[in-house]
Amino acid sequence: MSISGAPVGAPPAVRRRPGILSRIVLLTTAVAAIAVLVAGLVSFPLIRGSAERAARVELTRLADLTATTLTVDQDGQFVLPRRVASVLNAEQVTAYVVPEGATDLPAGVTDEDAAALASGSSVSTTADTPSGPVLVVGRPLEPGVGVVLVQPVSVAGAPAGDILVRLVIALLIGLAIAVIVAVLASRRIIRPLRVAAEAANRLGGGERGVVVTPEGPAEVANIAESLNRLSAALAVSEGRQREFLLSVSHELRTPITSVRGYAEALADGLVDPAEVSRTGAVMSAETQRLDRLVSDLLDLARLRADDFRITPVTVDLGELVRDAAPVWEDRCERAGVAFRSEVPDSPVFVLADPLRLRQILDNLAENALRVTPADALIVLAVHRHPTWGIVELRDSGPGLAAEDLEVAFEPGVLHERYRGVRQVGTGLGLALVGRLAAGMGGWARAGNAPEGGAAFAVGVPLAPAPPAAVV
Repeated sequence: MSISGAPVGAPPAVRRRPGILSRIVLLTTAVAAIAVLVAGLVSFPLIRGSAERAARVELTRLADLTATTLTVDQDGQFVLPRRVASVLNAEQVTAYVVPEGATDLPAGVTDEDAAALASGSSVSTTADTPSGPVLVVGRPLEPGVGVVLVQPVSVAGAPAGDILVRLVIALLIGLAIAVIVAVLASRRIIRPLRVAAEAANRLGGGERGVVVTPEGPAEVANIAESLNRLSAALAVSEGRQREFLLSVSHELRTPITSVRGYAEALADGLVDPAEVSRTGAVMSAETQRLDRLVSDLLDLARLRADDFRITPVTVDLGELVRDAAPVWEDRCERAGVAFRSEVPDSPVFVLADPLRLRQILDNLAENALRVTPADALIVLAVHRHPTWGIVELRDSGPGLAAEDLEVAFEPGVLHERYRGVRQVGTGLGLALVGRLAAGMGGWARAGNAPEGGAAFAVGVPLAPAPPAAVV
């Protein structure tokens, strides 16, 4: 058995695509060639007809000249003046005298033509002869006698052939000029595109601060402007990522250092037996903090992955908050912070994942408890909107500045702004809140609370009330 085709493991063949330059030149050449062909096809009959009409007019003039200068000699023969004869010879015109009743007519002259001349009428026609088509023009001389001039159409149309040759040459020159112009214009268009492609490759290779000068047509210049915006956005995004990683590293290092220090102290027997229980509790708290931080990081990473599932069901938002309120009331009481919940008596049914809603609520409450001083207040409230069920967390802590509200749910931004100024976390919690809310078809917003601190609200779609259970 033989197997044909590319060898196993070989990269697929890459088909080389034609460039814009070749396509524009090809298109321009095709258009110009079609224009040349159409111009030739249209011009040929027009020029030929015009040349024949001009030749017929000239032949008519010569016929009139012949009829007026033709004389009869002593022998009764018709004689033309030498100058007129030389003109007719130069134009390859043959003159015939046709008497009435003549039977031996020249080629191209019919009996009808002879009869018309005999009756005193002029003749102007085109006829086919064994040697080719001819122009025939006749004038009466005297009663019963006429003179006929015959000229081959090939001679009469010779000027038309010259004009057509010149026209074809001119059209071909125009075609060549069109191709040259297309090449030059294409290169002018392609140059900024190549610069943009090079800039995109540099951005893809990790280089930042790449600036492209917009030039060329508007569409090409827009590409350069878009690349400049992309470069600036990448620089900002990667700067935030670096700051975020630094802050996360700092947050991870602190509990790790604490746990390692206590573990080394226990291993060296430096901890008093009476303090072992307290030391274990501290280590447990630090490991819980590490676990929560790692879980938030994993959730943030998985929110954009296919394996992160959100299962929306109909849930009573008020009931969920009532279940969570005692937990946070107890934690606030231990921290010396007042806690109040505001839940309507009627159910607020929403279409959401209850586990993710509780995760949102806990993150907001944890964030508020961290920054709220003792003897201050935290409020957990539920509101009904015509299309949204809203859970709101307000505090009387330091609050947020106006410029903080737009970036409150971006990872690490508030942490970087307020690190060293007040108690802050990593900023992962709020980022997780924003993305979980969006994942459930809702929204998250930050604002200022009437209690003097910050207010965070999350809205999820309302759901119809479930049918009542039959007892």
